[in-house]
Amino acid sequence: MSDAARSRERPAKILVTKIGFDGHDRGSRIVAAYLRDAGMEVVYTAPWQRIETVVRLALEEDVDVIGVSSLATDHLLMPKLMAALRTAGLGHIKVVVGGIVPPGDEPALTAAGVAKIFHPGSSRDEIVGAVRVLAGQARRESFDRRMA
Repeated sequence: MSDAARSRERPAKILVTKIGFDGHDRGSRIVAAYLRDAGMEVVYTAPWQRIETVVRLALEEDVDVIGVSSLATDHLLMPKLMAALRTAGLGHIKVVVGGIVPPGDEPALTAAGVAKIFHPGSSRDEIVGAVRVLAGQARRESFDRRMA
């Protein structure tokens, strides 16, 4: 079986995490359950992760998408996470942020490479659908890089 066929068979793999000092994890646990119930493989971390740890886990677990929950300005760490992923050769991994993200902070996140921002009230279908699409994009980009 080819690498492309094998990667299409494997369920999307998502790392759900909290970076920084925010310990409020109820929302991230709910989203992890949404994704798992939708047939995705979910790697869930405890709160208070360091960027270096998230990058290492993303590499070791071969994830397609990283979902970061932020309720206390930890989304402001996303430019550093995105840079660390690119430095580690993981720029194909899509990153989404969910939680409290003021509209004025969104341009910096998207400029850094965050693929999607989910605000409170985002529906289960919206989250699952977007993550599924982003996982497919990440796999195609990863495959294309390996073939180049």
